Amino acid sequence: MTTPSLTYIQELADGDASFEQQLLAVIQKEFPIERGIYFKLLEEKKHTELTQLVHKIKHKFTILGLEEETKLASNFEMDIKTQNFDLQKEFETVLDTISDFLLKHNPQEL
Repeated sequence: MTTPSLTYIQELADGDASFEQQLLAVIQKEFPIERGIYFKLLEEKKHTELTQLVHKIKHKFTILGLEEETKLASNFEMDIKTQNFDLQKEFETVLDTISDFLLKHNPQEL
């Protein structure tokens, strides 16, 4: 698995440290909420909403430089539509990795 990074955020910010901090802060705020909703929708078997949420979450994978994991999320998103959950554990491993990464990064330290 690829390690998340701030490279893409830094490229987007083009040297604007304040923008980097703001973008990371948004991700740090939204991601834990989306992660919690993911598990709730999964438990409730709300597959349509789950598909939409996985689609939304995968964009954070891209922002954190996780190209292969973005492809995994896209495949999982499509699989959910047919109630195929073979990629669920791999997807959840990425969620855990991102959670750990975000906990270690304070936007003020950028």
